[in-house]
Amino acid sequence: MPDFPSIGGLFRDSVKNWGRWGADDEIGSINFLTPAEAVRGARAVRSGKTFSLSLEILSPRGEPSSAIRPKPQKFMTSDKGFFLNGLIAPMPGDQEYSDDKIFMYLQGSTQMDALGHVWYDDTLYNGYPASTTIGTLRKNSIRPIAEHGVAGRGILLDVARYRNVKHLDHDQITLAELQAVAKHEGITIEKHDIMLIRTGRMAMLYEEGMDAFFGPAGEAGITDEPAMIQFFHEMELPTFGSDTLASEQTVSSVTGAYLPLHAAVLTNLGVPFMEMLWLDDLAADCAADGQYDFQFVTSPLKVNGGAGSPINPLAIK
Repeated sequence: MPDFPSIGGLFRDSVKNWGRWGADDEIGSINFLTPAEAVRGARAVRSGKTFSLSLEILSPRGEPSSAIRPKPQKFMTSDKGFFLNGLIAPMPGDQEYSDDKIFMYLQGSTQMDALGHVWYDDTLYNGYPASTTIGTLRKNSIRPIAEHGVAGRGILLDVARYRNVKHLDHDQITLAELQAVAKHEGITIEKHDIMLIRTGRMAMLYEEGMDAFFGPAGEAGITDEPAMIQFFHEMELPTFGSDTLASEQTVSSVTGAYLPLHAAVLTNLGVPFMEMLWLDDLAADCAADGQYDFQFVTSPLKVNGGAGSPINPLAIK
């Protein structure tokens, strides 16, 4: 295992939003998504075309599983076979039915992190002690974010198309490049935008398999350059996501840290990450009509004490 730098040593004195919305806050930068922001997002709708940005759970093409989060499993608890075998009686009036159950990690597919998902120095976002995660998340769970909901103006920054490649490898996406992509697409990154970054790697999973998708070098993405962290803070970005497992470069090209933005952005600024988004269909349509902004709407499941939750985000153009 490489000798990674201390996260606390890197970021305990970095910019924070702790206390910005009071001592009891548990949704962080989601507070920026006011009713006015929902209206601003709706103004981006022109044609009404709608895109689901979620992966298919139990897809025959493959799953973005990992050693710590194996693939979901689904079981039928009722189907025609149960009735044929006399294991279940029809309902009154002779109707029959199917039912099933699923076992999966709450962060095992397209998902949003709760603010209690990652911490350092034994302290969660907003100063809550890490001991509040024992047994269940009593602070900073996904439930308060689910109750608020996520609705605003989304923008797609298609880095893979900008570089003219099928997918990125494991390299860094800088702030300067994100700004160049936006300029190339003809959009302006505005305060409170929900920024979606396409690397093309999710299609790589389906085409080349999990070993290629998450190889030894890890994933491409944005990372902990000071300008990027300051950008998130000054632009008051409420949430963001990408088509990778972690929505950031696995090992920073800047500091050599492992998943540093989960500390500098999620823990310090209270920005929940969205991960494993499916962006290819949206990207193809944006390239065709030149519209890279849209209404973005999603919500996690209301899982009491959950460290994250599946989501099915919608981009409405």
